[in-house]
Amino acid sequence: MRPDGFELVLHRSLTELILIGGAPRAAAILIGTLSAVLALGLRLWFAGLIFWVIGHSAAVWLAKRDPAFVEVAIRHTKHKGRLAC
Repeated sequence: MRPDGFELVLHRSLTELILIGGAPRAAAILIGTLSAVLALGLRLWFAGLIFWVIGHSAAVWLAKRDPAFVEVAIRHTKHKGRLAC
């Protein structure tokens, strides 16, 4: 029994975070960029590939547990280490 005018159709794409390969966009871009620096810039192909596989897998695992883990981690680093009394 909802009154008329108080029902709204909301598409799922407006509420979900943008994921790239199952990882949040910011984390996937950062991991990919650092892997490319290792592989292309420093010519450490194997290290870049291993870093990408492990980093992206960890980001996907964390995104399954909490899709907003990147924003939470950023907010956590901005807090001071102790409370000022």
